[in-house]
Amino acid sequence: MQTTFPRLLLKQAAERASAPAMREKEYGIWQAHSWADMAQLVEHIACGLHQAGLQRGEHMIIIGANRPRLNATMLAAQSLGAVPVPLYQDAVAAECLFPITNAEVRFALVEDQEQVDKMLEVREQCPQFTHIWYDDPRGLRNYVENGLGSLDELLAAGKVFAQQHPDFFRQEMEKVQPGDVAAMFFTSGTTGNPKGVVHTHDTLINRAQAGAEFDHLRDSEEVLAYLPPAWIGQNIFSYAQWLVCGYVVNCPESSSTVMIDLKEVGPTYYFAPPRVFEGLLTSVMIRMEDASRPKRRMFDYFMDLARRVGPARMSGQSIGLLNTALYALGNLLVYGPLRNNLGMSRVRVAYTAGEAIGPDLFSFYRSIGINLKQLYGSTETAVFVCLQPDHEARADTVGIPCKGVEIKVADNGEILVKSPGLLKEYYKNPAATAEVLTADGWYHTSDAGFIDAHGHLKIIDRVKDVGRIKGGAFDAAMFAPKYVENKLKFFRHIKEAVAYGDQREKVCVMINIDFDAVGNWAERRNLPYAGYTDLAQKPEVYQLIQDCVEKVNADLSRDALLAGSQISRFLVLHKELDADDGELTRTNKVRRGFIAEKYKPLVDALYGGKIEQFIETVVKFEDGRSGSVSATLKISDAKTFAPVKAAA
Repeated sequence: MQTTFPRLLLKQAAERASAPAMREKEYGIWQAHSWADMAQLVEHIACGLHQAGLQRGEHMIIIGANRPRLNATMLAAQSLGAVPVPLYQDAVAAECLFPITNAEVRFALVEDQEQVDKMLEVREQCPQFTHIWYDDPRGLRNYVENGLGSLDELLAAGKVFAQQHPDFFRQEMEKVQPGDVAAMFFTSGTTGNPKGVVHTHDTLINRAQAGAEFDHLRDSEEVLAYLPPAWIGQNIFSYAQWLVCGYVVNCPESSSTVMIDLKEVGPTYYFAPPRVFEGLLTSVMIRMEDASRPKRRMFDYFMDLARRVGPARMSGQSIGLLNTALYALGNLLVYGPLRNNLGMSRVRVAYTAGEAIGPDLFSFYRSIGINLKQLYGSTETAVFVCLQPDHEARADTVGIPCKGVEIKVADNGEILVKSPGLLKEYYKNPAATAEVLTADGWYHTSDAGFIDAHGHLKIIDRVKDVGRIKGGAFDAAMFAPKYVENKLKFFRHIKEAVAYGDQREKVCVMINIDFDAVGNWAERRNLPYAGYTDLAQKPEVYQLIQDCVEKVNADLSRDALLAGSQISRFLVLHKELDADDGELTRTNKVRRGFIAEKYKPLVDALYGGKIEQFIETVVKFEDGRSGSVSATLKISDAKTFAPVKAAA
C-alpha cells in the first residue's frame, strides 16, 4: 500500500494514541512520548516552519543524535512537502559545507551548541543559509546571531498558528504524495565530494515494509537508536520501520551511556555494525580473563559446548538429548547471564551489515542464543536488498533477495540489483545517476560477488578494487584488498587494516591494533607501555600481529582464486586511523587512496625492502587543535604458503 511518512504518523496516532512512540533518557530518567504527543509535536513544528518560510521541495538540514524532537522535525518538514537532509553530527564544519551549498539549504535544526558553532562557521560562506534552530539551549544563552533561535521558540509560534488555522496541517500533509521526495542522504565521499542520494516516500516505506514482513516485526518491538541518523541504516530502523510498524524507539542519553541504556532497554530488534559486536565481545573476554579460575573453567567448558552445538541449535537442527540438557544448564549458568550483560536478553532479531563479520564472532553470538543475521544493501537501495532467513544464517553470505528484489551478476562479477527501493537520482548529478542506473531499471552496486548453490549472495570486494598481482610468485593472481582487510579484522587484536598490491609483485599491509584488546593482553604479560604509539611498536606486539597475518595467509592459500592475495610484508601504524584526519569516512570505511598518498614513505618502505621507516603525522584533536605524532616504525616479513591444490 502506497502512503507517506506523515500519513503513517497520523495512522499510528489514531489507532494507538496513548501507546509510547519514543523514549528519551534525560538526566538518568526515561521520558516517554506517546503517538498522540508526537503527532501534536509534528503539527506545531510544521506550522512554525511554514511561518518561517520553508517551501515545498526545499531542503532542510537536520544534525544531531537520535532525539524525539529531531524525528518530529523531519516529519514536520515532510508534512510541508520539504526534504529533510540529515548530516553526521561528528562531521567538521568544512564537511558540512558541500551538502549545504549543493542542496541550497536555508534552514537547519541542530541538537546543541557544538552543532550551532559549526553552522555559524559554515554560514559565513553560504549567504542563503539564514535560519538555524537548536534543540538543547545549554551554552547558548549569550549567542546573539541573526536567524538563530531555539526549537522551543519555533514550537510556540507554531502552536499559536495551529490554533488560528486548525485545518492547515492536514491540508498540507494531504498534498504530499508517495512519489514525492522524502529525504536525501549524502554518501560518505570515499573518493571525492559526497553525492546526495534522493529517496521518495514510496522507496523508503516499501523497503521498510519488506524488512518488517521478512522478520515479522510487530508494534511490541523495542529498538535502541544509537547510530548516526545521517546513516540510512539507522534511518530505516529507527524512522521508516518505526512509522511502518509502530514500535518503540529508545534514544540513549549520550554516546557514553549507550551500553548502560542498552541493558536497561533490552531491545527485541537490534542492529549494529560488526565493530560494535566485536567491541562487546572484546569487553566480555577481557573481563573473563580477570575472573577467578573456577569461573573461567566453567565459562570455557560451556563456551566449548556452545561453539559445537549452539549454531546448529539456532538453525533449528537437532543436537541430541544430552547436548540439549547440557545447553539448558549452560543457558542457566553462562549464556543467559552473558546475554543479559550484553543487553541482548530480549533480542529476537539482530542484524549486522556494512562490513564482513568474522566467522568466529558471528558464531559466538549465535551459539549463545542470539539470532544474529546479516543483510546486504546500501544508501542507494534503501538498505534492504538481501536478508538471511532465521535458519539460514551463515558468516560467509549476506542472505537471499528479499521481497521485490531481483539480482544478477554481470560478466565482470559486478552485482546488479532491481528493486522498488532504488534511489530516484543523485541530486544535481545526472552523469553519476546515469552511471549507476540503467535505462531498464538495474542498479550497478559496484560490489563484486556471486550467488552460491543455496541462492545466497556472497560479496568478495568492490569491483574497482579487485586487482591483479604483477610479477613475483603470484603473477596475474587476483588481489581483493577488502577481502584481505576483513580477514585481518576478524582477529580481535586488529582494529583496522589497509592492504596494497594491485599491479605490484606482492601484497603489503598497514595495521591498526585494537588498543583495548592489545593493552589488556600486554598487561596480563607484565609488558609495560606508554600509550598507543609505544605499545604498537613493541616486538611482542609485532609477533602477536605476525601470527594473525600468517593465519590469514594460510587461510588464503586454500582458496585458488585468492591465494595470490597473501600478505608478504606488514607494519603496525603509530596512530589510529581517524575520520577527523581524513583517513576514514564518517561510516568508518578506509580511504585507501588517501592513506596511500598520506603515508607514501611507509608504502615505499614496505615495497622497498626496508626494515624500518621514520614517519611524522599531523593529527587533529577533539578540541580542534592540531599536533603531530612521530615514530620509527618496524617493518616485518610474513610467511606465505604455496596454494593448496584441490583434491581430484
